[in-house]
Amino acid sequence: MGLILGGLIVAAPGISAAASSLDLFYERSLMVAADTRCGLLPDDVGSALVAAQVQARGAAMRAGFDKMTIKATQSRAAAKAGSVACASPDLAMASGRVRAAFDGYARLLRMDYPGDSAMWKADRGSSVVAARWRLFQNVKFGDSRMVFGLAGRKGANVVLALAQFPRGEAPYAANLVLRDDAATSGPYLDQRGATLASTPLARRLPPVTAQVTFAAEARSTAGLDLLPKDMKSGWAFRFPPEAARAMAQLDPREVVAVDFMFPGDVTRRAYVEVGDFAAGRAFLQYAAK
Repeated sequence: MGLILGGLIVAAPGISAAASSLDLFYERSLMVAADTRCGLLPDDVGSALVAAQVQARGAAMRAGFDKMTIKATQSRAAAKAGSVACASPDLAMASGRVRAAFDGYARLLRMDYPGDSAMWKADRGSSVVAARWRLFQNVKFGDSRMVFGLAGRKGANVVLALAQFPRGEAPYAANLVLRDDAATSGPYLDQRGATLASTPLARRLPPVTAQVTFAAEARSTAGLDLLPKDMKSGWAFRFPPEAARAMAQLDPREVVAVDFMFPGDVTRRAYVEVGDFAAGRAFLQYAAK
């Protein structure tokens, strides 16, 4: 077991181009399972490992491994971890390597997660007075602009879309549209022979029959604490917590859409690349513990 864990897992928190992403996911899953059973790691290091496990899962999806293969790999890792005694010297050596690799990562307050066309920015710094963006992506669509992600004073607690429209236009409602992971076997990526990076975001959303929609629970003018410095005003829409959980299950190569509804039966759509949303959310969650 020491030989199995002695290589890729110490390359925290990134993904090595020379390594199999599925192998890396296996190794991190194995140590997560062992830590859960045996309490091998300090809480902050264990949580950092979980966030890196989620990032490795996303890398395996980008490499083309389907969710059944990933699920089977995680089950195999859990079985392997369960077969080793908690007092095993090999397990002690492996956990020591994990502590050394992830100790610095556990103390990071900010992380960037680049994607094919956009980036998620994560911030888990403390804030007791004003809310802040905890995990967000900037989106431009037509002559409008949106900031989408998770916001709050501590942790990842509110799913928000904050948008600015020209000429003072005001949407009266908004919907978040994404693939229904429970009813589909994987992402819809209509590449038509192109590379994924050059595939328009609109062709990464599934057909209507495979979609699930979350309606915004609340609408308000955007507060100054969440408005970007170069945005003078905007409209904020809050979505239910279930939307974040559903989005975290998606493939990083696909997109979700935010539809803003205006009087006169007008809808304007903004696309958000899923990317490492799940990894960024995991990065935030253990800061709230």
